Amino acid sequence: MAVTGKDLSTERGAAPGGFWRRAYAVAYGVTLLLAVIAAAAVISVLTERGSVVLDDVRYGRPRTTHVAGFVGHGEAAGQPTHLTAINLNRQIVIVELPGGDAAQVRTLAGPYLFGADEHLTPVTLTLRDLDGDGAPDLLLGIRREHVVYLNRDGAFRLPTPEEQAALTAQRDP
Repeated sequence: MAVTGKDLSTERGAAPGGFWRRAYAVAYGVTLLLAVIAAAAVISVLTERGSVVLDDVRYGRPRTTHVAGFVGHGEAAGQPTHLTAINLNRQIVIVELPGGDAAQVRTLAGPYLFGADEHLTPVTLTLRDLDGDGAPDLLLGIRREHVVYLNRDGAFRLPTPEEQAALTAQRDP
């Protein structure tokens, strides 16, 4: 005759302390969930701080960037024109040194930035012929937006509404 056995502790309600085991499992799950939420919050803060530190290394404080290129502004001596964009307490200022000559310095007032921590927003400068006239135009990049300064009559200026419509028509065929 064979002896068989049955584990009675697997039956529902048969084991003493079964309620407490389930309660501990639920408490463990809740604790794990809270730990994941806390870790995500810490990672988010560290990522944001890391981004600010990286921008400090790249652009400094105040946020500054520059570009040099031959744009046709007083470059007879063979020196390129230097353009520097500065975010001064949310006001973008562009400084132009035509042909690298500091005696001929010009400034362009850029946009004013609104919002929290916008004094830490970096700006970028790009020289590109946007209107097809053969002279490089100035493209000011702020986050995912761009401001165009057309290169006309030896200086950079904002486009007129007609020029803006023509630029938009060229971009969107």
